[in-house]
Amino acid sequence: MNLRIVLPILIFCILISGCLSGENGGKGILQITSSPSGAEVYLDGQFQGSTPCTIANVEPGNHTLEYRYTGYKSWTSVITVSSGTSNFFAALESQQNAPGAQNLTPAPSSPRVTVRAGNSLLTVGESNIFSGTCTDCNNVLLTLYGPGYYAQGISLESQKTNSASAWSYTWNPGYSIQAGRYTLVAEDGQKTTSDRVEFSVVGGGEVSISSNSYSAVRGDTLRLSGRCTTGAQNVLLVLFGPDRFSSGIELGSVSVTADKTWSFRYTLDSAMPTGLYTVYVYDIPRTGSSTTQFTVRAI
Repeated sequence: MNLRIVLPILIFCILISGCLSGENGGKGILQITSSPSGAEVYLDGQFQGSTPCTIANVEPGNHTLEYRYTGYKSWTSVITVSSGTSNFFAALESQQNAPGAQNLTPAPSSPRVTVRAGNSLLTVGESNIFSGTCTDCNNVLLTLYGPGYYAQGISLESQKTNSASAWSYTWNPGYSIQAGRYTLVAEDGQKTTSDRVEFSVVGGGEVSISSNSYSAVRGDTLRLSGRCTTGAQNVLLVLFGPDRFSSGIELGSVSVTADKTWSFRYTLDSAMPTGLYTVYVYDIPRTGSSTTQFTVRAI
C-alpha cells in the first residue's frame, strides 16, 4: 500500500527535477548597457528592449548585436556568447546634423572629450587614475560600467576642467569590487560627445591545480589542470624538484577559458631526475597560487 503511494510521488519529483535542471543549461545571459541610456537593442535583428536591459537564454556562439538611438549613429558588432553572464557596452556617437539638413551657416564648435587610464590591469585593492581633456566644456561626467555593482553603470563624481581643458580623477574602490572587465565613459556636461577606456581588475578569487597522476616514470605525460576565479586571463606554471629543477623552471603560461578552467600537458624527458617535484600555479599578476606534487620513479 505504501509503495503504491510513494512510487508515483518519486516519479513526479524526478520529472520536475529534470525540467528545472535543463531550463538554462549552457545558455548565456547578456547584460546590455550604453551611453546614453535608452538605446534600442537588437540581437540578430530581433528587438530586445532598451538599455539597460538583460537578455536571457541566448545560445552560445556568434550573434549580431545592434544599438539604435535617435540622433546617434547605429552601433553594430558580432559578439561571441558563452555560457554564464556577459556584459556588453557601447558608447554611441552623436550625429552632428540630421539627414538631409542644409548647413547654411557654419556649425558651432562642438566639445571634444578624451579619457585614458593610468593602469590597464589592476589587482583588487588598488586605485586607478583617469585623466583626459574636454575642449569647449567646463566639466566632465564619468560613468563606470563593469560586473556586479557596476553592471548598470555608476555615476562617479563629475570633474571640472582646468585652464588647459584637462581633468583628472582617482578611483579608489577598496576591496569590495569584483574581478572582471570595466569601462569608464567620459562625457561633456551636455552629453553631446564621449570617449571611453577599458581596464581589467583581477584578484579576490582562487587558483587551483591537480594532476591526473602523482607517480610517474620518464616519458610519461602528466595532465595538470585547475580553475582560476581571480579574473586573470592566464596562469603561470613553475616546476621545482631535484638537481636542475631546484631553482624552479617555468613550464609556461596557460590561457584561462570562459568557464574559468585551464589545462596543461607536461611530458617528462628521458633525463628527468628521480625524486619529488612540486608544481606551483600562479594567476597573472600573482594574486593567488596553489601547488601539487608528484614523484618521478625509476622504471
